[in-house]
Amino acid sequence: MPTQDYLERILTSRVYDVAVETPLEIAPNLSRRFDNRILLKREDLQPVFSFKIRGAYNKMSRLTPEQLKKGVITASAGNHAQGVALSAQKLGCEAVIVMPVTTPQIKIDAVAGRGGKVVLFGDSYSDAYQHAVKLVEETGRTYIPPFDDPDVIAGQGTIAMEILRQHPDHIDAVFVAIGGGGLAAGVAAYIKRLKPGIKVIGVQAADSDAMKRSIEAGHRVELKDVGLFADGVAVKLVGEETFRLCRELLDEIILVDTDATCAAIKDIFEDTRSITEPAGALAVAGAKAYIEREGCHGKTFVAVACGANMNFDRLRHVSERSELGERREAIIAVTIPEAPGSFKKFCGVIGNRSITEFNYRYADPKTAHVFVGVQIARRDDVATIIADLEANGLSGVDLTDNELAKLHIRHLVGGHAPELKHERVFHFEFPERPGALLRFLDAMRTDWNISLFHYRNHGADYGRVLVGIQVPESDDRAFQAFLDALGYPYSEETHNPAYTLFLGRGNGVKA
Repeated sequence: MPTQDYLERILTSRVYDVAVETPLEIAPNLSRRFDNRILLKREDLQPVFSFKIRGAYNKMSRLTPEQLKKGVITASAGNHAQGVALSAQKLGCEAVIVMPVTTPQIKIDAVAGRGGKVVLFGDSYSDAYQHAVKLVEETGRTYIPPFDDPDVIAGQGTIAMEILRQHPDHIDAVFVAIGGGGLAAGVAAYIKRLKPGIKVIGVQAADSDAMKRSIEAGHRVELKDVGLFADGVAVKLVGEETFRLCRELLDEIILVDTDATCAAIKDIFEDTRSITEPAGALAVAGAKAYIEREGCHGKTFVAVACGANMNFDRLRHVSERSELGERREAIIAVTIPEAPGSFKKFCGVIGNRSITEFNYRYADPKTAHVFVGVQIARRDDVATIIADLEANGLSGVDLTDNELAKLHIRHLVGGHAPELKHERVFHFEFPERPGALLRFLDAMRTDWNISLFHYRNHGADYGRVLVGIQVPESDDRAFQAFLDALGYPYSEETHNPAYTLFLGRGNGVKA
């Protein structure tokens, strides 16, 4: 479809039978802190707490009476599912929503509560999608895609129409989250047609960056794995049409990590008293990164807060990581002599800085390793602290950006295991479903001993698990075959300094 045709599609979109025109609000605290005018487009205030209702309804409202009578099908574990269910309820047709069996009950209940018929199938979205396609073939129902469809894209583009109407004055840039690309494509198609001087900047989770990689490669790139925290944008392969539009119209794509996303959730809460989901806060995280990178002052930016379907259990994780995202806390591994006075010397180096966390356990007669969290004013403070430690005969390793340290080690510090032989350590992502651990144990040979295990619920569809396994070198090939057959995403952490310093066999290594 020619890009210019999207203007007419957006202007004639039928979204307001179910969607509302959401407010465009100043974020006073963010604006003051960053010396720029930052406006939030509050899509978290939609009836389903997400922008997805716009595209779903615009697509479904254009179906023929015969198609509506047969009903619709989609595959989704999140906001699109609720949008389709509510749209079907409004249009008087039956909606079948195929969701992975790992979907949290709160999301299943939300879809069922809006009249959707939930079918649970498979461990992943890909499994659910394949089953949905099969059901379409068997039943003749219409499939409602979550992003790669002109009517869905146009429905999302009504957000841009509202932004330009609500703020007719100058806007420097609009920031939008990208998963499959429907929101970014729709917003960019409208803005670039009417006000091409406004930058449209996409924001992706650093571990779910399919669109950015695709644009850089010049063709769609499918990711092997995607991050789990910002599940609303965890898309392995972007759409054909969304890719075409984003490649043609976006000014750039910014990547943000989990800590920055958590900090953005906190920023939005402090300005609105509303809690967005991780994907819903990506645009704010991207705007902050852009402002810091460019050194902007006195400009006007719009960030689309695109969703608020947050599991309550995840708030603990968000709270823990938000300080790191704001660069207000550093995590440092400090090695000190196991001798009288060394602990006092360490405290003297830290000085008046506030300690947020402190973990220590006796390791051996000569050295001790301390896991410490320290409040900082800026990221550069970490280098100063480590230099001060070195000057006083102590050594420090910066673990602030070490995911293993932040997810597991801070909850595990307890000393080395010098008697262990052949220990290898892996970080796995287990589906949050009954039997996931048993499947792991059944697949593993009984002569490979589990020497370490740590799991902590983060309110996501998948659990992050740290496992230590004793595997003789002669079994390396068989062990790799076990990992491949298991199929759970994993990374080996045996040489990660967070592990070697606090849990490994010896005295640790200095990174």
